[in-house]
Amino acid sequence: MYFVYIIYCPTQDLYYKGYTENLFRRLMEHNEGLSRYTSTKGLWTLVYQKMFETKREALIEEKRIKKLNRESVLRLIANQNMED
Repeated sequence: MYFVYIIYCPTQDLYYKGYTENLFRRLMEHNEGLSRYTSTKGLWTLVYQKMFETKREALIEEKRIKKLNRESVLRLIANQNMED
Protein backbone atom coordinates (compact mmCIF):
# COMPACT_ATOMS: atom_id res chain seq x y z
CA MET A 1 0.00 0.00 0.00
CA TYR A 2 1.04 3.56 -0.70
CA PHE A 3 -0.26 6.77 0.80
CA VAL A 4 -0.53 10.30 -0.52
CA TYR A 5 -0.60 12.72 2.38
CA ILE A 6 -0.77 16.36 3.31
CA ILE A 7 0.76 17.64 6.53
CA TYR A 8 0.31 21.08 8.04
CA CYS A 9 2.62 23.28 10.11
CA PRO A 10 0.55 25.83 12.07
CA THR A 11 3.52 27.95 13.15
CA GLN A 12 4.47 28.56 9.51
CA ASP A 13 0.95 28.15 8.06
CA LEU A 14 2.36 25.73 5.46
CA TYR A 15 1.11 22.57 3.80
CA TYR A 16 3.45 19.85 2.56
CA LYS A 17 2.33 17.12 0.16
CA GLY A 18 4.03 13.78 -0.37
CA TYR A 19 3.69 10.04 -0.75
CA THR A 20 5.03 7.10 1.24
CA GLU A 21 4.65 3.42 1.96
CA ASN A 22 4.71 3.97 5.73
CA LEU A 23 2.67 6.97 6.82
CA PHE A 24 3.53 6.76 10.53
CA ARG A 25 7.28 6.55 9.86
CA ARG A 26 7.17 9.39 7.34
CA LEU A 27 5.32 11.74 9.69
CA MET A 28 7.86 10.92 12.38
CA GLU A 29 10.69 11.75 9.95
CA HIS A 30 9.12 15.13 9.19
CA ASN A 31 8.77 15.94 12.89
CA GLU A 32 12.24 14.73 13.85
CA GLY A 33 13.97 16.92 11.26
CA LEU A 34 14.93 14.07 8.93
CA SER A 35 13.32 15.63 5.87
CA ARG A 36 15.26 18.52 4.36
CA TYR A 37 12.36 20.85 3.50
CA THR A 38 10.30 20.30 6.63
CA SER A 39 13.14 20.04 9.16
CA THR A 40 13.33 23.74 10.04
CA LYS A 41 9.64 24.56 9.99
CA GLY A 42 8.33 23.14 13.29
CA LEU A 43 5.87 20.39 14.16
CA TRP A 44 3.70 18.91 11.44
CA THR A 45 0.21 17.45 11.72
CA LEU A 46 -1.32 14.97 9.30
CA VAL A 47 -4.42 16.60 7.77
CA TYR A 48 -5.07 14.40 4.71
CA GLN A 49 -4.34 10.88 3.58
CA LYS A 50 -5.44 8.66 0.74
CA MET A 51 -4.42 5.06 0.18
CA PHE A 52 -3.42 3.49 -3.17
CA GLU A 53 -2.67 -0.05 -4.26
CA THR A 54 0.31 0.86 -6.45
CA LYS A 55 3.19 3.29 -6.30
CA ARG A 56 2.29 4.54 -9.77
CA GLU A 57 -1.22 5.53 -8.67
CA ALA A 58 0.16 7.32 -5.61
CA LEU A 59 2.74 9.23 -7.64
CA ILE A 60 0.10 10.37 -10.13
CA GLU A 61 -2.10 11.64 -7.28
CA GLU A 62 0.82 13.30 -5.50
CA LYS A 63 1.72 15.16 -8.68
CA ARG A 64 -1.91 16.24 -9.09
CA ILE A 65 -2.28 17.62 -5.57
CA LYS A 66 1.08 19.39 -5.71
CA LYS A 67 -0.36 21.48 -8.55
CA LEU A 68 -3.40 22.57 -6.53
CA ASN A 69 -3.67 26.09 -5.17
CA ARG A 70 -4.22 26.66 -1.45
CA GLU A 71 -8.00 26.99 -1.78
CA SER A 72 -8.21 23.65 -3.59
CA VAL A 73 -5.99 21.98 -0.97
CA LEU A 74 -8.25 23.27 1.81
CA ARG A 75 -11.31 21.99 -0.05
CA LEU A 76 -9.67 18.57 -0.51
CA ILE A 77 -8.93 18.37 3.21
CA ALA A 78 -12.45 19.51 4.15
CA ASN A 79 -14.04 16.98 1.81
CA GLN A 80 -12.05 14.14 3.34
CA ASN A 81 -13.04 15.25 6.84
CA MET A 82 -16.71 15.25 5.81
CA GLU A 83 -16.36 11.64 4.58
CA ASP A 84 -14.80 10.39 7.86
